[in-house]
Amino acid sequence: MQFLPLLVFVAIFYFLLIRPQQKRTKQTREMQASLSRGDKVITVGGLQGTIDSIDDQNAVLRCGGNKLTFERNAIRSVLKKANAPEPAAEAEEKSEK
Repeated sequence: MQFLPLLVFVAIFYFLLIRPQQKRTKQTREMQASLSRGDKVITVGGLQGTIDSIDDQNAVLRCGGNKLTFERNAIRSVLKKANAPEPAAEAEEKSEK
């Protein structure tokens, strides 16, 4: 019976802290693995750009006419995938039908 509060504490700790962090890490790895040329991205430093080229380790971003090289894991999020249609274009297509 002495270990029951400790087990409850460990379970709460796991479900509130460890498991959500593992999910975020997995999602970030999947996002970084799916990067491709033409994707609009944001780096961990807040720089926004379009991927000009990408390999296993590095990504070259076009930012305002300049090309900057970043490590692939420095990309925080994708704003728009290269093959994804514009939201405005989708709305226009629906209104035309």
